[in-house]
Amino acid sequence: MIKILDASQVSLSEILERRPDKRDISGIVAGIMEDVRQNGDGALLRYAREFDKAELDALEVPQAQMDQALADMEPELRAVLEEAAENIRAFHRRQVQNGFTISEKPGVVLGQKVTPIEKVGVYIPGGTAPLPSTVLMDCIPAKIAGCPEIVMVSPPTCNGDIHPAILAAARIAGVDRVFRCGGAQAVAALAYGTETVPKVDKIVGPGNPFVQEAKRQVFGQVGIDMIAGPSDILVIADGSGDPCHVAADLLSQAEHDNGCAVLVTDSPALAQAAVREMERQLEELPTRETARASLENNGKIILVKDIPEAVRIANALAPEHLELCIDNPFDYLNQVKNAGSIFLGRSTPEALGDYFAGSNHTLPTYGTARFSSPLSVEDFVKKSQFVYYSDSALAAVSGKIAAFARLEGLEAHACSALAREIQEGAAQ
Repeated sequence: MIKILDASQVSLSEILERRPDKRDISGIVAGIMEDVRQNGDGALLRYAREFDKAELDALEVPQAQMDQALADMEPELRAVLEEAAENIRAFHRRQVQNGFTISEKPGVVLGQKVTPIEKVGVYIPGGTAPLPSTVLMDCIPAKIAGCPEIVMVSPPTCNGDIHPAILAAARIAGVDRVFRCGGAQAVAALAYGTETVPKVDKIVGPGNPFVQEAKRQVFGQVGIDMIAGPSDILVIADGSGDPCHVAADLLSQAEHDNGCAVLVTDSPALAQAAVREMERQLEELPTRETARASLENNGKIILVKDIPEAVRIANALAPEHLELCIDNPFDYLNQVKNAGSIFLGRSTPEALGDYFAGSNHTLPTYGTARFSSPLSVEDFVKKSQFVYYSDSALAAVSGKIAAFARLEGLEAHACSALAREIQEGAAQ
């Protein structure tokens, strides 16, 4: 079911190996994108019939339907979502950045200002299960950033509705407008605009390979957060780890389609016990077919000599989720260089981050934590620099600017720096 590798007997490339989705869908997605660009709402309604088996009378969800979804939610569950939302707000408010101004030299002012992105589009997967957690994770940071308009798209069910839990979460998160469309066609609608769906400035959110390919194709036309691959987890555990807990945490990501679950341990006994425990838990898991396939394709257990070696392997894999199920996990925190979100200690399962703790669960996948970060408030703002020089301040440095420009062979730049000085001299 899951491979066990000894780190001393295999190469790093074998440890890092992962089976990607090799389907070439770029042409299919390009055709869908162009169709939506040319035919707008008509294409969206046609794709809803074809892909979602839904006959829609309108694309936009009425505000009253969102209000009703929240009002109808079971009170205990609504309280959970609202508490999770407040945890997310508390965490992400700490990410807000202010601009700055520097005026240390006479006649010179420099600075940077931070401006919210005007219109943000958020893609929320529908598929086999609603994801209200993603609504909260992706929309609340945009709200905190001050984005004036947050537009959400999500595929409809066959009856033409979006799951009430998604709509309720949208109301809690402060989403402005919601549209019934999914897949690459929804990304196209957000990027290009249609008669009904507004064109946005940036698109964020997870989705299947067609959605991610669509985001890749529209990048440059609009901004995107990241190209997200299948979800992954790496658990570092020592011999004191509970195999029941370790197995459950690995399965939490294996139940995603083509998910990747890796255990790195210095205990062969724990490795064997975790395998047995995964087999037992799989029998009781409703998503066992998907989870088993993920474990067979991309699951592995890696045996190492000690925990520092385990951390080195984690840095090489750059996991989306990293669990340090060991004694004194904070001792190793600064040694972790590449990870989307780090879960410290045996009582901190990855699911805490997915739903409730307040940290974001939209994370870099497929090793991209080597160079990218979790979704944050910063993804929903842009920064502009500003510069002011007085006449005398420019005159003091114009010759230096011209010299630098001429070093690069750019005479017009040099003339631009000197033009005011020359003009003033001529006037005199």
